[in-house]
Amino acid sequence: MNKFQSHNGFARTFKENKLTLGISFPLEMSTDNLGTMNLAEQMMLAKQAEDLGFASLFVRDSPLYDPNFGDNGVMYDPFLLLAYVSAHTKKIALGTASVVTTLRHPLHLAKSAASLDDMSKQRFLFGVATGDRPIEFPAFKVDRDERDELFRESILVMRKVWQESFPKIQSKRVGLIEGDVIPKPLLTDIPILGTGYSGQTVEWLAENTDGWMFYAQEANRQQELIRLWQKAAGGFKPFLQPLVINLSENPMASPYPIPIKVGFTSGHKFLIDYLYALQNIGVNHVILVLKKGNRPMAEVIQELGEYVVPHFPALTT
Repeated sequence: MNKFQSHNGFARTFKENKLTLGISFPLEMSTDNLGTMNLAEQMMLAKQAEDLGFASLFVRDSPLYDPNFGDNGVMYDPFLLLAYVSAHTKKIALGTASVVTTLRHPLHLAKSAASLDDMSKQRFLFGVATGDRPIEFPAFKVDRDERDELFRESILVMRKVWQESFPKIQSKRVGLIEGDVIPKPLLTDIPILGTGYSGQTVEWLAENTDGWMFYAQEANRQQELIRLWQKAAGGFKPFLQPLVINLSENPMASPYPIPIKVGFTSGHKFLIDYLYALQNIGVNHVILVLKKGNRPMAEVIQELGEYVVPHFPALTT
């Protein structure tokens, strides 16, 4: 049995041969890349998603605003936003997709993640990445060529300070000889989800992370990647992917021929069939990115909750 089956966020979201659904912040149909992030409205929609049986809510990490990047993520710090969400929800898993480990000190990361996991009653799913926005590395005075090494360091340091009291650590950014990082996670660990390759091999990720997030791609390629992941993991470790969806008001609408990066426009009938196909190739969780549309967000979430989520409900915890 996976060691995180007693972790509320992991157990609600992941099970072998099953697919569940999450949603990504911001929960709004804004034409502004950053959105307005009206918190009262966001919390209302977050609670709606929880009540309808979505397994998770995810947020991206956008350390700097880059208007030239195209997709500018979320305006709030991910740890602070998810702490706020945890106070307004009860059961839904709370994830990062993904924290840029290369730009944050590993000891700060360990404390933030353990704090959020404790405050949310073990609902935190810790997606991690190396970062991909070129302007961020010089701004933080981080050598972009070292990001693969920094990613490995972050994971190994965090795990050590979560699992040990007063550990001694000497690494590229850490010289810990006195003191300790508290709180410790209840399970002495937190589910870490790698993002993409992050400069590592599949074997290293399978050994050192607890799940893998990868971008949406052609089904045969995704299936082959999942097979490699499952073989390397040697046991159940979940596979996740995002999916950008513009939900048509016509439930029978086939995919509309306006291209959306890593997603499509369709009615909920096609979406259900598509998600079953993903489940059949081994995808365990899909993070829906709801944008590009002009329908009210509450209406879209309600339709998904009534017609799609019952096929892929959150797991009992």
